[in-house]
Amino acid sequence: MAQTPDIIYTKVDEAPELARASLEPIIRAFAAPAGISVETRDISLAGRILAVFPDYLTEEQRVSDDLAALGELVKTPEANVIKLPNISASVPQLVAAIRELQAQGYALPDYPEDPASAAEKDARARYDAVKGSAVNPVLREGNSDRRAAKAVKAYAKANPHRMGEWVSSSKTHVASMPGNDFYANEKSATITAVQAGSAKITFTGTDGSETVLKDKLTYLEGEVVDATFMSAKALRAYIAEQIRTTEPGVLFSVHLKATMMKVSDPIIFGHFVSVYLDDFIARHGAELEALGWNPNSGLGDLEARIKGNAALEADYKAAMAARPAMYMVNSDKGITNLHVPSDVIIDASMPAVIRAGGKGWGPDGKEADTKCCIPDNCYAPVYDETIRYFKETGTLDVTTCGAVSNVGLMAQKAEEYGSHPTTFEAPADGIIRIVLASGEVLHEHRVEKGDIWRSSTAKKAPILDWIQLGIARFKATGSGAFWLDANRAHDAELIKYVEPALKEAGVEIPIMAPREATRFTLETMRKGQDCVTITGNVLRDYLTDLFPILELGTSAKMLSIVKLMNGGGLFETGAGGSAPKHVQQLVAENHLRWDSLGEFCALGESFNFLAEARNKPQAAVLGAAVEAATQKVLDNNVSPQGKVGQNDTRTSHYWFARYWAEALAAQTQDAKLAAHFAPIAKALADGEATILAELHAGEGKAVDMGGYYHAPDDKVAAIMRPSKTLNAIIG
Repeated sequence: MAQTPDIIYTKVDEAPELARASLEPIIRAFAAPAGISVETRDISLAGRILAVFPDYLTEEQRVSDDLAALGELVKTPEANVIKLPNISASVPQLVAAIRELQAQGYALPDYPEDPASAAEKDARARYDAVKGSAVNPVLREGNSDRRAAKAVKAYAKANPHRMGEWVSSSKTHVASMPGNDFYANEKSATITAVQAGSAKITFTGTDGSETVLKDKLTYLEGEVVDATFMSAKALRAYIAEQIRTTEPGVLFSVHLKATMMKVSDPIIFGHFVSVYLDDFIARHGAELEALGWNPNSGLGDLEARIKGNAALEADYKAAMAARPAMYMVNSDKGITNLHVPSDVIIDASMPAVIRAGGKGWGPDGKEADTKCCIPDNCYAPVYDETIRYFKETGTLDVTTCGAVSNVGLMAQKAEEYGSHPTTFEAPADGIIRIVLASGEVLHEHRVEKGDIWRSSTAKKAPILDWIQLGIARFKATGSGAFWLDANRAHDAELIKYVEPALKEAGVEIPIMAPREATRFTLETMRKGQDCVTITGNVLRDYLTDLFPILELGTSAKMLSIVKLMNGGGLFETGAGGSAPKHVQQLVAENHLRWDSLGEFCALGESFNFLAEARNKPQAAVLGAAVEAATQKVLDNNVSPQGKVGQNDTRTSHYWFARYWAEALAAQTQDAKLAAHFAPIAKALADGEATILAELHAGEGKAVDMGGYYHAPDDKVAAIMRPSKTLNAIIG
């Protein structure tokens, strides 16, 4: 059996993958003298697609299923994985990746929208396993500890990012459903020893016929099992009302996460599209059906399908003009909030609006107040309260505010982010039930056709581990709260675990509903005090974007440590929401502004973990030098900037390598490493002018990557490693 590498670095997508092509050779070169092995595993969207279709490919085209292998590795103490942000693919992204691979000679089947034959159903099942958040639930076999490194926080205070001005008269607000949503309809139970075992989800129609929606489920003793649904009828009434009540001069927007909630949110998104265009669809329904348009795919797909049909295009334009002006993803290109389901990701889009003082970009290219539709009330109060708070108190002072960290319950597919296989659109009116092996009905809901029903779980061991991690981080931070709503069914079950654990530990940590916890956290950070948010999985995702974007201007610079349940380490490198725009700029003018600060922080932690877990003292030396180099990158302001001629990703990697080599040459803990890196440090310093000139030489000109989802390695290397002098020094 092959030996597990000391460090596994992940091959991913878009800007983080381009950055990897430049940074990973440096990491390998610096780790090798210490006898530390670094290997790559492919979890990119293209890699995941190819891995599940070996029978369609030639022997030379087949790839290993690296995600599945990593899924097993993270359950062992040997795991030491640095995970970069990857695409959580929406259907349009998945289809685009398939087409690119087909054009490159991979004989993959098309993505079947409505599979009929056995082959189509098989292909659809394989593709569905790849789309959405297919990676994180597999790798996250531990709970999350995410915070800003001290150096990053200090730099943000000394170099404040731009914040929009909040005024009390702002009309920006959050609008949610008045009821009949996931929050209102949720039921939850903790499995007893008698109930533990197998279970199934069934649908019983009004005629009494029963269909098994999902079988072979297994529930463990102590596992929290939820079930809920959102009424499609109530959702559509809410959308229509929000469109009707949008004031002149206020932008209309919806904020979901179709990439992560890959079954429910594309359906919700489709309802927004179809209600927004209800008159147009009523007039042209048959034509649109013949064109194969599905509202879940968005306005972008509609525009592509009606292109060239003058009558449809004119009527569509008139229908859009009759509705409220929409929040834009890209005003210059006419890309609206409803163009593509994956374009507006709530944990990126809502913090952007809040950071900008409540402003969004309209179709006229100007900023305006925005109505933010977040249908479900489970988490919408966080954003609603944040907006209310800043209207009352004004813009946050980032030069004095405290740091907000997070401990998130996410191990073993906890909560809604693990619900993809158990989410269904009701096929007809009837009852959906969770039925235990004994025949006991654990949960049941009477639903109507089109309602969105889902079940999710959280296992006992991860819950207990999360509580202990929360207690530890609370003690280290000095302030914080468990974000749990006693009036929500799921949270009430978690509180039954939290309260006894706190009593046993002799620690008093407040338990607050998300709205109250939001205000408490904002007040704490405004006072200049640090605060830890101890949350479930979805809020972990949302808050580790919201607060870093307010504090630091980005969430990509957060330190994310996943303490795996069986002793391994998973080190995540920040968010990738801005990655597509960075790629567009690279292709247009050969300037990449992806900031690898998150990778630097994760790398240092990975070395430190390796030193402790596998008794490798040289890894500790490398880790300390990484931290020193990261500090100098910040102190000397050599991180990437936005314009051609300024520092970009490649030049920042040169500076990082130089500072890392200098720190290793100067340290006294390991003489052999110092001797090895002294000439490298000198060569990097002496070659500064030549290296920077070579790195900047191609800027301002368009480049050809040879693909977006599956770019050839040689083309990417030519773009990302253009300095022969640097390459010769590094190797």
